Amino acid sequence: MNVVILGGGTVGTSICKVLGNRHNVCLVDPDPEVLEIAGEQLDVQTVKGSACDAVTLFQAGVQSADLVLAVTSKDEINLVGASLSKSMGARRSVARVFNPSYLDSSTFDYRRHFGIDRLLSLERLTALELARSVRMRGMFVLENLVRGGVEVQEVLVETDAPACGVPLKDLKFGPGVLAGVFVTDGVARIPNGEDAAHAGDTVTLIGTGDSLEDAARRFRKAAPPKLLVVIGGGGEIGFNLARVLAKGRFSVVLMEGNLERCEELATKLDGVTILHGDVTRRSEMEEARVDRAGVFVAATGRDEDNIVCGVEARELGASRIMSVVRRPDYANVLGKLGIDVAVSPRSVMARQVDGMVQTGAVLARFDVAGKQAAVYEVEVREGCELIGVPLKDAGFRGALVAAIDREEFVRVPGAEDALRPGDVAVVLAQADAAEAVLERFEA
Repeated sequence: MNVVILGGGTVGTSICKVLGNRHNVCLVDPDPEVLEIAGEQLDVQTVKGSACDAVTLFQAGVQSADLVLAVTSKDEINLVGASLSKSMGARRSVARVFNPSYLDSSTFDYRRHFGIDRLLSLERLTALELARSVRMRGMFVLENLVRGGVEVQEVLVETDAPACGVPLKDLKFGPGVLAGVFVTDGVARIPNGEDAAHAGDTVTLIGTGDSLEDAARRFRKAAPPKLLVVIGGGGEIGFNLARVLAKGRFSVVLMEGNLERCEELATKLDGVTILHGDVTRRSEMEEARVDRAGVFVAATGRDEDNIVCGVEARELGASRIMSVVRRPDYANVLGKLGIDVAVSPRSVMARQVDGMVQTGAVLARFDVAGKQAAVYEVEVREGCELIGVPLKDAGFRGALVAAIDREEFVRVPGAEDALRPGDVAVVLAQADAAEAVLERFEA
């Protein structure tokens, strides 16, 4: 595949390392020293120039690119560069953004306005990775799909939960929710209406809005005492992590040293206790009762601070320590210092990008159910045999169409709905059935 990366910073170069030996990669950056180092150390082509300049983009080959990733340090450059690339012929363009307002389509849909396929927040992706590790049991949220309009959740079915042992046809979920995968004794399957989930099973739910959370609650019994999670650092990673965990069965405390930021967080986070305190000071961590925390997450903007407060939290008695660590050379010492889980934003972004490098009609892939199944974003092209066929008659085995992205909306389809050219279908498929199902989407 032909991949163009706009921006040779730490994220751009880490993506080059992941993709360079498997795809044709071109790196664009205005700094000749950055390009010289990349040319010597990475198996990529380089083009000097601005990511916002059409001539530079043409020289980089965006007109024939399968994927363009705009990952500079400036939101505006990423938005414009990804937009230009898409207009010039790139099959798929993705822009990294720092400002969370760009991700909020309720006020303005920046993605659609600029004609970009996806907006990615490295901070939000890192928070979701931390949330997966925090949860241990229960709900676990995956990255949103197709413009953020569809969300995937994995829920552990608990004994005596309202939905335990009840056939799917009788559960009558709210509009826009499907049960996609059941995992029983480690074996995944796509369920039918007669199937029922039992205690210990894992259920993958796909849907939109509040209906998805309502469906997830049915697989959990009355909530036991909430696990206390203390987050050190109120930046974008800490903010996004607190927001995700507050929806689940956690008591969340967020420590932040900047008073103005604390006041801002208090207006944005419901159900989260905001404490004004320096997470690197032991006395202030003691006042925050970190010793009672089931999980302590160090999420400040500096690796050194994260390591120090993680070690302090361990000594104070926190049960489990997690840390955001950006420098790869710190990875070898973290376990020795008592940090249980370390999450690297660059590694998170690299895995996300790796899921987007797909061939044929597939635009992106994300594994679920322990890699026994996957969620695919599939482009419906002219000539696809499924166009115009009601989904109930499509004859999928081991798969289902969980959502359709069409023009101005994203929704979970009904049995009578049919695909149209230009749609993006979210397909959930068992690993052993995926190849046969995806072949049917090829023109």
